[in-house]
Amino acid sequence: MDIGPAPVLALLVGGFHTALFVLIRKRADARVVIVFLAAALGAWAGDATGGRLGIDPVRIGDFHLITASIVAWAGIGFVTVLSILGPASQEERRL
Repeated sequence: MDIGPAPVLALLVGGFHTALFVLIRKRADARVVIVFLAAALGAWAGDATGGRLGIDPVRIGDFHLITASIVAWAGIGFVTVLSILGPASQEERRL
């Protein structure tokens, strides 16, 4: 079985942007794993989108870095908005 570079690079890009998100927020809570999954899947989808559109000037081999980063941040934003709109935890209700 041969694994191409796109899934591996998507995990690396997703991990980098998740770490950057945690650094910006200055707080790591239980949803970091979900944010990482959303960022990694977003990076993979962004690479595929960049390959279809052919507009990404910065690439690592065949991996489209700019579109992967943009869609990874879209995934992070989506998870963040869902966590704000979702039900509050028991700890947050006590405050």
